[in-house]
Amino acid sequence: MTVTPPAADLPFSPACERNRGPILEVLQVHFRDRQEVLEIGSGTGQHAVHFAAAMPWLRWQCSERASQLGGTTQWLDAAALPNTPAPLALDVAQGPWPRHRFDAAFTANTFHIMGWPAVEACFAGFDEVLAADATLVVYGPFNDSGAYTSESNRAFDGWLKARDPDSGIRDLQAVDALAAGIGLQLLADVPMPAHNRCVAWRRAG
Repeated sequence: MTVTPPAADLPFSPACERNRGPILEVLQVHFRDRQEVLEIGSGTGQHAVHFAAAMPWLRWQCSERASQLGGTTQWLDAAALPNTPAPLALDVAQGPWPRHRFDAAFTANTFHIMGWPAVEACFAGFDEVLAADATLVVYGPFNDSGAYTSESNRAFDGWLKARDPDSGIRDLQAVDALAAGIGLQLLADVPMPAHNRCVAWRRAG
């Protein structure tokens, strides 16, 4: 079942609309035996609505910075799905992180927006909230050992840094090192459209 609320009166991200199908294919593999997902940086809420409708066995917990929660809430309210509780206000660098254990987490197009200290803080938070056998899936652009994987990613990284010098496309190896530091082992690195990747880790409980 796929439910898409009418977008006329809702905030809308064309990128979410384009990439939700390929991401869902990955999530259906790695979240097939999961129960509770924490999404970091839910944005408009479009991903949450699409994924929660397609995977009704999951309880999909959205989170977003307080200043950005409005759009997420609008999409969740419009869809009225039984497996999407009210979104949480969460700034990964400052907290508060939920006092709950999740067996999965997901985030899309966030690490290149955050400064690197915030990415580190995000994994410190994951360490607290992810269960012993949890799965993490991250979608977005990544560099490979300092090298851009496409000219479009090089241009995008330049645009990001011009807007905010602390942002930028992250090296997959550096992110993997953070994951390994909290007991997450790399499971899959799936090429995606537009030179993005969907990367999955699993904690060895």
